[in-house]
Amino acid sequence: MTTPVRLAKRLAATLPCSRREAELYIAGGWVRVDGQVVEEPQFMVSEQNIELHPEATLTPLEPATIMLHQPADTAVNPSAALQLIRAETRSADDPSGIHMLKQHFLRLTPHIPLERNAGGMVLFTQDWRAARKLSEDASSLEQEYIVEVAGELTPDGLKLLNHGLTFNGRALPPIKVSWQNETRLRFALKGVQPGQIAHMCQRVGLQVQAMKRIRIGRVSMGKLPSGQWRYLMPQERF
Repeated sequence: MTTPVRLAKRLAATLPCSRREAELYIAGGWVRVDGQVVEEPQFMVSEQNIELHPEATLTPLEPATIMLHQPADTAVNPSAALQLIRAETRSADDPSGIHMLKQHFLRLTPHIPLERNAGGMVLFTQDWRAARKLSEDASSLEQEYIVEVAGELTPDGLKLLNHGLTFNGRALPPIKVSWQNETRLRFALKGVQPGQIAHMCQRVGLQVQAMKRIRIGRVSMGKLPSGQWRYLMPQERF
């Protein structure tokens, strides 16, 4: 019986190639062990059949940025939201064409948190360039929320929502608020503070029933179903 060895060592000897090249092939999802893709170079093998995909490449993995439609659940926090990002919750309509790998689920960091008690678009990334953009430009990236409201709007209420209210003792800058239908308002604003939208609505006689973020900067959530995720495509820029 063959003594078990690490998959990377076995592949390097079989091809042949360097150990580092073998690790890149494996991490890239190009290697099958008895017909099953294995992405862990340290996976132990003995007499199993090892296959390298004919289109395998040594190009290093690009870091992933993932968009999740987080359910509107006040108990959901960034750590809990991360648990929603798994193979079975990937949207069937993901247009990215990116081959899903286990590596894409490691070291994902959240950016630009949702408004309090809101659901909708949240972003997790492994990419330091995207992380820097989302961190440094957080206050200047416009966010769009659809807000379900109840109550009776005060006179000039819509005008006040656009400009004229204060929050935490400070005057709010002009924003864009409009009716989407009889019960839904569209907010487009920058640098939103926790609790700001609910406070603004309360000041003009409205009570927030639900909130959903649908856009950050130039990137929209589209028709991504609640509880599902997709990859951000390279051409999608904030």
